[in-house]
Amino acid sequence: MSRLLLERGSLAAALLARSQHALACGAMQPIRTDEEIVPDGGMEFIVRRVSSLERKERLKQQNGQKAPSDADPFLPHEPDLFVADLTQSHFSLLNKFNVIERHLLIVTRAFVPQEMLIDMQDFEALAACMVEIDGLAFYNAGAVAGASQPHKHLQLVPLPLGRRGPTLPVEALFGPVTGRDGPQRVPGLAFRHALAWLDHTAFDDVGTAARQLHASYLALLAVTGLAAKDSRREACQAGPYNLLATRRWMLLVPRSSERCNSIAVNALGFAGSLFVRDAAQLSLLKRIGPMAVLRGTAVALA
Repeated sequence: MSRLLLERGSLAAALLARSQHALACGAMQPIRTDEEIVPDGGMEFIVRRVSSLERKERLKQQNGQKAPSDADPFLPHEPDLFVADLTQSHFSLLNKFNVIERHLLIVTRAFVPQEMLIDMQDFEALAACMVEIDGLAFYNAGAVAGASQPHKHLQLVPLPLGRRGPTLPVEALFGPVTGRDGPQRVPGLAFRHALAWLDHTAFDDVGTAARQLHASYLALLAVTGLAAKDSRREACQAGPYNLLATRRWMLLVPRSSERCNSIAVNALGFAGSLFVRDAAQLSLLKRIGPMAVLRGTAVALA
């Protein structure tokens, strides 16, 4: 196990303090949204209408930054966004252009491509955060899965996911498979995926939690047909996917497309949280239906 650097019980306070600092100095630029509940397919989707997704690019241009394809925002990272050292291999940052408050990034110290499999060191760093914060962890495995940066990073947002509505909308569909052993298919999710239940008591200890997360992840990759392939002697994913995890469950969804009818989807979409850039996209989403949007970006059932 990579040596743990995070002091037990310190992360939540560090995250709050750094968020306040980053807001005050302008290092963090929250994207303001209006939130609406859109029911569909047995879920109450949290839909956020973003006033201007282009704001991120305008701010980068104003600050003289390079385009995301040319620059790595994590090497070097902005000091005002730094939250805490986690392990010898990972540190944590604030999401600069956050939509959800206290959105944490878990980043490798050296550059690793986002398409590499999540390894034990990644899960150790993630577990160190999940032991401290009861939230939703997620991973966008490649650009097709919604990754905006090529540098490997996991993400964690606190719960509840929205200002109103259910804590995690997708959990409304989990009832028929609650507590079952091994990877499960959720009847209400009409696309390729796999769900595994986790033992929440494992999160009393970072090492135990990391081992459980890693083992469940490998099992879900295998059952969804995404077992590793070799790339320059490294474990590379066989296709794009989204991974979501709480202290109670883990869900993996293989991806076929970054967007459906212009509506972009990342891992949060499969938790029941979608983002649209304006009123026209919101109207389109309601007409198509959030579930149809998810189906349009996921791999179809065989």
